[in-house]
Amino acid sequence: MILRLDRQCARKTSPTWLRGLRAYLASIAVGNLGWESLQLPLYTIWNTGTFREQAFAVVHCTIGDLLIALSTLTLALFITGNENWPAGRFWQVAILALIFGIAYTVFSEWLNVVVRASWNYSERMPVVSALGLL
Repeated sequence: MILRLDRQCARKTSPTWLRGLRAYLASIAVGNLGWESLQLPLYTIWNTGTFREQAFAVVHCTIGDLLIALSTLTLALFITGNENWPAGRFWQVAILALIFGIAYTVFSEWLNVVVRASWNYSERMPVVSALGLL
């Protein structure tokens, strides 16, 4: 009897958060695939890489963006979400995930461009120097 009630509760609550998660990840995937493709000319790989290397970079970075988005959403849900998400506490979770995403992106750009030099900007890339770190 208890197991049956748990299954009924799961059917009522799971589709909402699962639909929210699917919509979030789908929009992140499509949006970041476009973003990575459009900004590719701002990196040196645009002039030095083969088509295959460029395609790999776009796919690799899009998958990385998906993982960042999923991680920041998970952290935001852990900190401020509730069982009714996305209907409940949508904006608190969204704002926190956005803050975490921006913070990680700034750190990652600095680490990969300045410290590791694993990718390089072309002369077309507008760069904002933060505390002289770029």
